[in-house]
Amino acid sequence: MTTSVLRRSLSLALFFLLIATLSHAAAAKSHAEYFAYIGTYTDQGGNSKGIYAYRFDSATQKLTPIGLAAKTINPSFLALHPNQQFLYAVNEISNYQGEKSGAVSAFAIDHANGKLTFLNQVASHGTDPCYITIDKTGKYVLVANYTSGSVTVFPIRGDGSLGEASAVVQHTGHGTNPQRQEGPHAHSVDMSADNRFAIVDDLGLDETIVYPFDSSNGSLAVSDARIAKADPGAGPRHFAFAPNGQFGYVLHEMSSTITAYSFDTAKGTLTPLQTISSIPKTFTKLDESAEIEVAPSGKFLYASNRGHDSIAVFAINPSTGKLTLVEYVPTKGESPRSFEIAPGESMLFAANEKSDNVVLFHIDRHSGRLTPTGQVLEISQPVCVKFARIE
Repeated sequence: MTTSVLRRSLSLALFFLLIATLSHAAAAKSHAEYFAYIGTYTDQGGNSKGIYAYRFDSATQKLTPIGLAAKTINPSFLALHPNQQFLYAVNEISNYQGEKSGAVSAFAIDHANGKLTFLNQVASHGTDPCYITIDKTGKYVLVANYTSGSVTVFPIRGDGSLGEASAVVQHTGHGTNPQRQEGPHAHSVDMSADNRFAIVDDLGLDETIVYPFDSSNGSLAVSDARIAKADPGAGPRHFAFAPNGQFGYVLHEMSSTITAYSFDTAKGTLTPLQTISSIPKTFTKLDESAEIEVAPSGKFLYASNRGHDSIAVFAINPSTGKLTLVEYVPTKGESPRSFEIAPGESMLFAANEKSDNVVLFHIDRHSGRLTPTGQVLEISQPVCVKFARIE
């Protein structure tokens, strides 16, 4: 064999070795596994005991039940730390250790079996905490206390446990509906992409409040807050950013509408662009919209409706941020309180609280449309679904 032929043979061998290595890496990446954690209500007549877990293969879409991951009261909403090592849950109660307060619990994730190890629990400094998020640095947990209408910030210690509150902001005032808006009701808190602002929806005040956030000390600048007013009686509930951070969307529980906003990333101001119904005009019964999420691709927005028992699918105009209805999809259960788009954007998990099930849908990434997979998880009073990558 000549030297030139030998060189060509070696080059071809190295080429095919490189292709095989890249193919193996791509396959491994697409075959990622996750723990799917499900928060529930435990004190409302069902048989739930706390947070439940499944092992989820994003490639095969196979789910393997793990069972009860942690016993805790009313872990209605969950949040995963960016390092995937810790999970945090609100305990949606109004009496904690004899005080008018709910609680927040911290857990470490056992990546061998998906179980959660309890780290500590702290008072939420407000009643019925209903929403929890973690800032982009992974240094702070932020909680919305619904009944008392307050927002609390907690530092995260090195071991994942929670320290004493670094900020507590109490809202005041009321809305136009005396039954639902007799006082402030903070319902969600989300962070801007650059971590400079915390966006809080207050259902009782008909306001979306943008607080400047200081990640060096975990403080909220109340005096510099920016306020976006909703229509009277709309009841802002949850908020979602588009991936580019330039558009934000508020889901209103009481009016079952969505308002699209442009977001000034420098000033933290929200400017309304459009308000659109999340339910069909022909549906005249009581509906309470619940959850909103933008797909990671930024092409589609999803919103859940309790009463209509559906998920509304909207296409997002990438230039204007405005929404166009794609379809309404029945959730095959009652009262979809929340849902989550699974990693890979191929599936959506809809948590039907009142029918005790989580129904899985396939997502068409080209059209955004949802198709039931036939998979149904039987769980008592499910509320929230979050995914942690298995390492």
